[in-house]
Amino acid sequence: NRFKDTRMNDIWLVDFYAPWCGYCKKLEPVWADVGAELKASGSPVRVGKMDATAYSGMSSEFGVRGYPTIKLLKGELAYNYKGPRTKDDIVEFTNRVSGPAVRPLPSKQMFEHMLKRHDVLFVYVGGESPLKEKYIDVATELIVYTYFFSASEEALPESMALPEIPSVAVFKDGSYFTYDEYEDGSLSSWINKERFQGYLQIDGFTLYELGETGPSRFLIKVFCFDRKSLTFDFRLFRLKSLIQMVAKDYRQHFNRDFQFGHMDGSDYINSLIMGEVKVPSVIILNTSNEQYFLPDGPTETLEDLVSFITGVLNGSVQAYGGDGIVQRVKRIAFDARSTIMSVFRSSPVLGCFLFGLPLGVISLMCYGICTADSDPDAGDMELMKREGFTDEEEEEEDDEEQRRTAQLEVAQSPPEKTTIDICYQPVA
Repeated sequence: NRFKDTRMNDIWLVDFYAPWCGYCKKLEPVWADVGAELKASGSPVRVGKMDATAYSGMSSEFGVRGYPTIKLLKGELAYNYKGPRTKDDIVEFTNRVSGPAVRPLPSKQMFEHMLKRHDVLFVYVGGESPLKEKYIDVATELIVYTYFFSASEEALPESMALPEIPSVAVFKDGSYFTYDEYEDGSLSSWINKERFQGYLQIDGFTLYELGETGPSRFLIKVFCFDRKSLTFDFRLFRLKSLIQMVAKDYRQHFNRDFQFGHMDGSDYINSLIMGEVKVPSVIILNTSNEQYFLPDGPTETLEDLVSFITGVLNGSVQAYGGDGIVQRVKRIAFDARSTIMSVFRSSPVLGCFLFGLPLGVISLMCYGICTADSDPDAGDMELMKREGFTDEEEEEEDDEEQRRTAQLEVAQSPPEKTTIDICYQPVA
């Protein structure tokens, strides 16, 4: 109750946990380090944790659906943290979200300092305008992902020339790009797509974020060397260079629909296609429905890669996979098989114990059920039939036995004495 009454006056970083949750227990030491780091830096954010199972009403009010859930509460707003659960990432998120949605850049020196510090930088340039109001609204929503700044025209670097003022620009990949309402659509959608570098290393968290950028976002990935092999591969170097060239030189053609990057290892793509691919390989993934596209031939030149991407965009390249029911069932079976095989490869004894013992118990249960007598009297009847007896024959045999016993008893008993009464009548 005290937290509920006072939280509107403070900024809170809260960990909603469950006592039985293993991930929550793993987060405990990290959470302690986060609290110590924020306190040492003089942050106004108060750090706490709440048992969501004991205070289910409060957790439901904040939309907690899993554990652990990290939220930053600032007034009426509640921001979800969806990044890696490390101290540095959580502290960086807290410092970014707890501050103002839009931070000012008052001078050229500050502007250049922020350009060096951030890989992707959004800046509103100009005075008060309807565009600035939209920019502040979008920044309030998307500050969980990146920083937002504002500057006057005098604070811009001398090498920067905007087509018009006011304007919104993004600085990344050694250049800058401006927002055009007629070509790029809504400001929120444009920022949500432009918050990634043109070419980046992809992991599970990045895949999750890319899935939230829009309904039809294609991801072009190079699957790099196997982690077990650290030898240099010229083909890998060549493919990565080609994709980086396409991402930069063909931005105007592909940036709206494609994101470029690479991922180490091939475990993810093997699970996606339910098979094995050679590395390095190029694949285009539709993040909205898990469809993927493979090139028909080698992609050894820039023209080959551009032709492949263009074919995916116009629909001439065959699509595989998807998120249909059949594909989901196949993927579940493939994942189960892969898990079992990995257990047996890493520890055959453990695999036999985990899977052999339950199968043996189930087999014994099935054997017992199949061989059990459903009717005990049926077995006795079957035995009597095999011996040549029926119910009627058994009754006749019992009667015959009784008659024999009676005759035997009569034959063995002594003769009975006979009494004769004689009556005399007197003669007159």
